[in-house]
Amino acid sequence: MDQNPTPAEQLAARGFQLQRDAYDRLVLTDADGRILVGVEPVRAFPISSPEEWLSIIDAEGHEVLCIRHPDTLPSELRKILEEDMSRREFVPIIKRITSMSADVDPSQWQVETDRGETTFLLDSEDDVRRLGDYKALLIDTHGIRYLIPDTRQLDYASRRILDRYF
Repeated sequence: MDQNPTPAEQLAARGFQLQRDAYDRLVLTDADGRILVGVEPVRAFPISSPEEWLSIIDAEGHEVLCIRHPDTLPSELRKILEEDMSRREFVPIIKRITSMSADVDPSQWQVETDRGETTFLLDSEDDVRRLGDYKALLIDTHGIRYLIPDTRQLDYASRRILDRYF
């Protein structure tokens, strides 16, 4: 990065607060009192420098905060960020969809993943997202992401369930 701080880096230097709201969304309050709901921390260089350069993005994916050394933040902020990052970076792979309650929201899904069988809730059909032609991402009510790397590899019954969303 260049020597001139970006607006996001300037915000980090001035201070900010993070907390969870009643819906378990991450809420950022900047030094000017501006409140952003549903922000997410993202590692800028997850492989080469996982302990440096953390961005916080808003619900539309725009960077609102850039932190070069997250380890220098107060412990309470670090803890919130680390919890959110561990949740974000935990991505089970769905191998089969056993069942799904389609008639009501939130819908209950029973799936087999690379980490075993599990049941979770999705708030709405917006929580099932297509990523490219054959990849899909499901985000449960706790923010846990479930990945389907290739929908063509699922069994027929699983693909039929997903067809409702695509």
